[in-house]
Amino acid sequence: MTTAESFTPAARVLRINESPSTAAAARARELKAQGRDILDLTVGEPDFDTPENIKQAAIEAIGRGETKYTPVNGTPALRDAIVARLAQHTGITYGTDRITVGGGAKQIIFLALMATVDTGTEVIIPAPYWVSYPDMCRANDGEPVIVPCPREDGFKLTPERLSEAITDRTRWLILNTPSNPTGAAYTESELRALADVLLAHPHVSVLTDEIYDEVWYEQTAALSIVSVEPGLKDRVLLVNGVSKTYAMTGWRIGYAAGPAGIIAAINKLQSQMSSCPSSISQAAAAEALSGDQTFVAESVAVYRERRDRVIGLLEKVPGLSCTVPSGAFYLFVGCEGLIGRRTPDGRVLDTDQDVTLYLLEQGVAVIHGGAYGASPYFRASFSTSMAVLEDACGRIAAACAALT
Repeated sequence: MTTAESFTPAARVLRINESPSTAAAARARELKAQGRDILDLTVGEPDFDTPENIKQAAIEAIGRGETKYTPVNGTPALRDAIVARLAQHTGITYGTDRITVGGGAKQIIFLALMATVDTGTEVIIPAPYWVSYPDMCRANDGEPVIVPCPREDGFKLTPERLSEAITDRTRWLILNTPSNPTGAAYTESELRALADVLLAHPHVSVLTDEIYDEVWYEQTAALSIVSVEPGLKDRVLLVNGVSKTYAMTGWRIGYAAGPAGIIAAINKLQSQMSSCPSSISQAAAAEALSGDQTFVAESVAVYRERRDRVIGLLEKVPGLSCTVPSGAFYLFVGCEGLIGRRTPDGRVLDTDQDVTLYLLEQGVAVIHGGAYGASPYFRASFSTSMAVLEDACGRIAAACAALT
């Protein structure tokens, strides 16, 4: 008889880690439950409520009895809304057979790698990276090829570094623009330069994660590589979703547009994994994409105010430095000036993880840069109230002042 004690996870489980951002958020919740006064800047989700028109669309769908299975790749109404949204934002028109819908952008990315990565397949991942990319690759027997992208390059991949990283085993380049954790985004000329390298290597496809493209602070819209070089359309899987833009993280709807073969493979896997996404969430997502967009502009204005306030406060703290993000709701804070200093109880801060643990002791939860493949930094989310952010910055300043 099999017991819990005799259970051994498969190798694919043993070679990956729990998501560091999920673990950090869980630790913050645990400390709060113990009565600790913790200001949580780990969470990567909007603190706003889902807009009323979106919630109402879900309620009306329930009333109409839309509570059954849907097509594996999403309802026609949602796919039509995605096609229209992509045409508006990228200038590229996709057929509905080139659209897939899943339980969040995260699931879509995992399924895309599952569908295309074999043992030894290489996936180029610029660092800093979203914490899940390398482990998703490893879980599917692939080899993540981490390419450091330093602050002096804007935390962005250069064509030279891309060219050096490509081998005959390269299957994917993952681009995350705007980026989690840095908020950096590629300009038209930067995407053009990357596209030129890719055109010379036709065996390399691009998975472009654009989940933050509407949480955007610049005057001109965020760009997609497929807009800059439409000739890559049949080699680009464009991934997005409704979680970040519309404060719908719990609704779990993501989508992708790309080559028919990859989309069909993702759909085949999903047919065996989850059958289809939630029908009710799909109705809500269709309204999010095609309905009133007032919420988007209003929420971004609030994020911008918070961003500027936090940067203003942290830039005054000796030992810390900030790069202004073009999108998303994170600051990737440089803490090199704190490395080597001592806490009041005599401990030396040797790494950015030491820094984040010290800040946690002072009541502020952030995530160390090493989790994103870049040190010494920490990520702080500003998707929380201004009062919490100002209090957190005050605690960080006091903690840094106490170091010797």
